[in-house]
Formats: sequence, C-alpha cells, structure tokens
Amino acid sequence: MPSELGRILEGLDPEQREIAECLRGPVVVLAGAGTGKTRAITHRIAYGVRSGVYAADRVLAVTFTRKAAGELQGRLRGLGAEGVRAQTFHGAALAQLGHFWPQLVGGAAPKILPGKVAAISQAVESLGLKLGGEALRDVASEIEWRKTSMLSIDGYEARVGERPIPLGLTEEQLVEVHRGYAALLEERRQIDFEDVLVLLTGMLESEPRAALQVRERYRFFTVDEFQDVSPLQHALLRVWLGDRDDVCVVGDASQTIYSFAGASSSYLLRFGTEYPHARRIRLERNYRSTESVVRLANRLVRDQPGALTLQAARTDEARTRPEPTFEWFASEHDEAEAVAGSVAGALRTGTPASEIAILYRTNAQSARFEAALQQRGISCRVHGAQRFFERADVRQAVMLIRGEAKVADSRPLFQIVSDVLRAGGWSAKAPEGPAERERWEALGALLSLVDEMPPGSGIREFSEELLARQRTQHEPTLEAVTLSAIHAAKGLEWSLVHVVGLSEGVLPIAHASDEASIEEERRLCYVAFTRARDLLRLSGVEGGARSRRRPSRFVVEAGLLS
Repeated sequence: MPSELGRILEGLDPEQREIAECLRGPVVVLAGAGTGKTRAITHRIAYGVRSGVYAADRVLAVTFTRKAAGELQGRLRGLGAEGVRAQTFHGAALAQLGHFWPQLVGGAAPKILPGKVAAISQAVESLGLKLGGEALRDVASEIEWRKTSMLSIDGYEARVGERPIPLGLTEEQLVEVHRGYAALLEERRQIDFEDVLVLLTGMLESEPRAALQVRERYRFFTVDEFQDVSPLQHALLRVWLGDRDDVCVVGDASQTIYSFAGASSSYLLRFGTEYPHARRIRLERNYRSTESVVRLANRLVRDQPGALTLQAARTDEARTRPEPTFEWFASEHDEAEAVAGSVAGALRTGTPASEIAILYRTNAQSARFEAALQQRGISCRVHGAQRFFERADVRQAVMLIRGEAKVADSRPLFQIVSDVLRAGGWSAKAPEGPAERERWEALGALLSLVDEMPPGSGIREFSEELLARQRTQHEPTLEAVTLSAIHAAKGLEWSLVHVVGLSEGVLPIAHASDEASIEEERRLCYVAFTRARDLLRLSGVEGGARSRRRPSRFVVEAGLLS
C-alpha cells in the first residue's frame, strides 16, 4: 500500500516519474505535444513540497498565459501543494515592480498603458504621417519585438533593414515612430507591458538589496513553454536565480511559434551549455493523439533542429480511427460549407460540440465558418474574441453567487447555485434564439463547475473558486464548437480538429518568404495537427482565376499528397 507521498507518483510513466523525483539542480525537460508535461511538472512540484524538499511559498512556477497559470495553480491545489505561486512572467514582474518601486525610486510605479495603438497613432500623426489600423498594429509588434530582444532604439536602427517594414512607412520613418512613442510614454509617465520586464530586470541588476529580497522569497523555479522565452525574459530569469541553479525548464522546439515576438528556442536547446551539469529528460510518449495523427506530425518536423520523435501511446482501439484526410475545394464558400457539414455529422453521431475545433492561420478566416455553422443552428465560439468572465451575464451571475455566499445556507451546493442562476433568468431548457442560447450556455457552464468542486464544498468555497478563476481567466468548457487561430489554440486539444486554409499563401502565409519564416509556419502547422485526439481533417482552397493557389507544401511533406 503506497504512502500518501508515494501516491503523488502513482500513474506517472517512467520518464514522468524521473522528472517528479529529480528535485534539485538544473533540469531540462524536452516534452513533445501530448506527452503529459503539465502532469509531470505539477507532480514534481507537489512531490517536492509534500516531501519537505521545497517550502511551498518559495516555489515560483512561470508560464506564458494567465489561463495556463490558473490551470497550474488549480492542479497544484488538487495535489496538496497550496502556497506555490503560478504566474506569468509579466504577472510576477508586475507584482515585484510595484513592491520595489516605492522603496527604491519613490512614489507609485508608473501607470501601465492599456494598449499601444492609440499612442503609436499619436506618434505617427506628430510626424505628419497617417497609417491604417493594420499598419499601426504592425508597428506595435515591432516595438514589442525590439524591447523583448533587449535592443535600444539606436540598436534597432542598426538592424531595421532586416525587419519587416509596415505598409506606408520607410525604414527611417519607422525608427522615428519608435522614438516618438518612447517620448510620448515618458511625457505621460506611462510604461507598456514590455517595460515592466525591462524596468524590473534593470532594477534587480543594479540594486543588490532588491535582488536579495527576491532570491530569499523564491528558491525553486519551474518555467513552462521554455521554447517561447525571449532574451528579455531569459535575462529576468537569470537575475531571479542569481548564482543558484534550482530551475526546471520544459519545452518543445517544434512548438516555437512566437519568433515574431522575440521568442527563441535557442535557450531550450542550449540549456545544457548554460548549465553543463543539467539533467536532461525527454518525454516522447504521446497520450493524446491516434497513431495516424502522431505519424503525420512526426513527418512534418522530422528534419528540424531539436525535433522529438513522438510515440503513440494510445490503445489499439484508438489506432482503428480513420486516417487524417485532405480535401481540396474550388472556393472558400465550398470549404466552409463542407466543414460545417462535417461538424453537423459529428454532432449527430454523438461528438460533443466542445470536442470540435476549426483552426485557421488568421482571424480573418473565421467569419465564413462561423456563418456556415450558424446557418445550421450549431453553437460556436470564437476563441479569444471575448473572455468568459468578462461577459456581462457571467459577471452578474458571479456577483449574485458571491452575495449568496455571505448567507449561511446548508442546502446542497448544486441546488444553491442553480437557484441563483434561475433567479437571474436561466432555465434547464435551452432557448431557441442564438443570442439567448449563447447566454444560456455561458450560465450553464458556471453551473457545471459545481461538479469539479471537492466533495462537501459549500457556497463559500465555490464563490472563492469562481473568484480565483476570474482572476486567472481559467474558463469553464462551453458546449460550443471552437473557432480559433492556430496561435491561440496552443496548449488546447479536441477530439475532432479541422485545419482549414492549407493553401500556399495562406499556410504558409504569403509574407513568409525566407527559410526561417517558412520553418516557423511549419511549426505552426505541427501545433495545429497535434491538437487532434481522434480525428484530423485538413482542407485547402484553390481560389479564383486571379488568385489560383496550390495545396500547402506541408500537406505534401506530411505525406497526404504526392
């Protein structure tokens, strides 16, 4: 009979268990898609805390999105590792900057600019120029790239010839927009999100007292998605660590899809050079996808630097699923209609809507698929369009539940929550109209969270859980088909995945003209393929006479076309 501590290691495969038991010193985990990396690192942290090797409040787990941080925090709570902090780089840095600024600089820290585009627009106008919305967003991306690459404006000017120039600007004008934007922020005493990391890194490097406080506070570090670390984030991590090496990094070079924002897989691939005595562990057993999906994904990245060779670990029954398919359509309308018909067929045979996704390269592709689904009365949601907890109806329901938590109530939790939602207009029967249906599904998703609570939980515990989820944007599952850009789908999975727009000029995208950008597009395609658990259906569009396209080279490389 295993001990309570031993139970934390139950159910881990040999490599996952090796990770969980390797608690000290530098560790690099090369973890392929669907190999259970989150399970491995959360069990490692929990095992370290429960065995007494780690003090929970001295552990910092860092990832890249608030949703991922919320999921990590929830899993750690479930494993009995309360007190461990799971945050994004920006979240941790913002808290530390707010703490140290009054001590070291005086007064409150500068206010954070909510978005760059309005300030950039002013800087552009001050130069007597005018840019459209897309070009302004491209400039914002360039400013972010410059800062995460740790380049001054003069340093950026020396390299601007290597960079994509937004439409309507010359290289010289682009540099001047950078200068104007910086001057505007200084004048307003504002900073942007990248400045949070820049300022904190500089502060900790130049103020030993502040660095000492951080290092006393945090002793053990885990960094997820390490292939997406930028030079700036890597510099901050090094300052956090100081001369210590109790850090575990986890990543997959084949899933580096944010190079345009400064991410570099080089830190993952060269971790052994940075820490020569680092323990290196590979996770290659894919528990997510069928053998045919795994085989397709392996073909796509087999010659790429740092590529892992996934091994399908699903049961024999899963291997009988249909092979991935590729369909070629004459028009975008035909593709959307066929995909919507496929989704309708999957729903009829019992696949839940929440287990179906349509993935595309750019957000502009979503509208036609959304329209085709809605014409068939199929509920869908555009991933990232509006955060669940920012919906007015959800905010109101959460507020009512928090009010109910202030009153002693011994009734079962499900009854209390369902009564609160009914008082707000929810009913057990689904309405007919699409807008009313969307609201009904959102409130029903809140009710479904009751089933995820530990036995014996009351309304107060549920209220606190909702508050924690709201804070970290840890959203419940909505019973709707997901429409998502591939970048936003990273880290997610579905039973049936349609990857659409697999045409030259779409995926890979038209502006991917050099080898490095084509390789980024290939990795993006790999991420899309590996989101599928059971069924993967691919499609592309030939287009009209003026814009006739060929099937994507990635379909050919994956072996679906000769």
